[in-house]
Amino acid sequence: MSAGPGTPTRNPVGAGAVVAAVEERLEGFFATRAELVEPLGPVFVDAAAALRDFVLRGGKRTRPAFAWTGWLGAGRDAAEPEADAVLTACSALELVQACALIHDDIIDSSRTRRGFPTVHVDYEERHRNRSWAGDSAHYGESVAILIGDLALAWADDMVRDAGLPAAAAARFAPVWAGMRTEVLGGQLLDIYGEVSGDETVAAALRINRYKTAAYTIERPLHMGAALAGADADLIAAYREFGTDIGIAFQLRDDLLGVFGDPAVTGKPSGDDLREGKRTVLIAEALQRADHSNPAAATLIRTSLGTDVTPEQVTELRAVLTELGAADAVEQRITGLTEQALTALDASTATTDAKQQLRAMALAATARAY
Repeated sequence: MSAGPGTPTRNPVGAGAVVAAVEERLEGFFATRAELVEPLGPVFVDAAAALRDFVLRGGKRTRPAFAWTGWLGAGRDAAEPEADAVLTACSALELVQACALIHDDIIDSSRTRRGFPTVHVDYEERHRNRSWAGDSAHYGESVAILIGDLALAWADDMVRDAGLPAAAAARFAPVWAGMRTEVLGGQLLDIYGEVSGDETVAAALRINRYKTAAYTIERPLHMGAALAGADADLIAAYREFGTDIGIAFQLRDDLLGVFGDPAVTGKPSGDDLREGKRTVLIAEALQRADHSNPAAATLIRTSLGTDVTPEQVTELRAVLTELGAADAVEQRITGLTEQALTALDASTATTDAKQQLRAMALAATARAY
């Protein structure tokens, strides 16, 4: 069902309350896995604990918050009997996120995540410190792949065990399936983009659309609406808003990947350059440099995917700024955000949900460097 325009929710849940509630449900879910994990022995118990630590070690719980707000925004109420099951299902998005991050860190050869060693680096160091047989790096990556797989499998378990009413579960299932396919497809497009040398803005935006926007904002909102039984118009508005804000969110992340403070990003400065990411920022820069500054174009292309020094990162930042690429990305962020908020304002979402989604959108796309 869909609420009428401007109808307030009766018991809106603030962002802080959602974060605490999501973490409570995640902790509860991990506790239910103990009986299943323990018979496999201490090695697997330790791996499950590593996943638990990774999931519960910070994070803004952005995806569950969007899904929950989408449900409330369709006129539902936190006091309803099924609200707990809905929030539990929404919380399972954090396990999908864990899978994506753990695998992404392997693919990108990232050494840190949120100020801690990445999962594959943690297990690489455990192997090395114990002088075990074989290659430490290969062992670390192998274990991390399995832990990421476990996160995705457990995400399905958490949804299945949430206790959703049958009708809501049936509406939810195809959206959940679509989201999982899109995030994996987006990751593959990202890998292909790095090796194929596709430098177009269109290719970079397609990656942003499916690797990040779909499972960060668009699909979570769609899930909330589906669980609520929202009508097609509200679902369409949510998806339009979610796509635009999701892409803007990734564009902001692209800027942080080059210009960001490690204290904010949790990753070394310039990591996106070292990883050779063909982001919209890079595509915009190369498009301009090819027409006006061939030397800058050569510098960018020969630097991508190499172990650039802090001094080289500083030089590349200056080049990207001088070419106008950073400003172009900022303008895209602004345009997408304004477009998204227009769609939200015109929707039939509740007044409280509109206010919350507006605040979340602005926080997700805010300049932070």
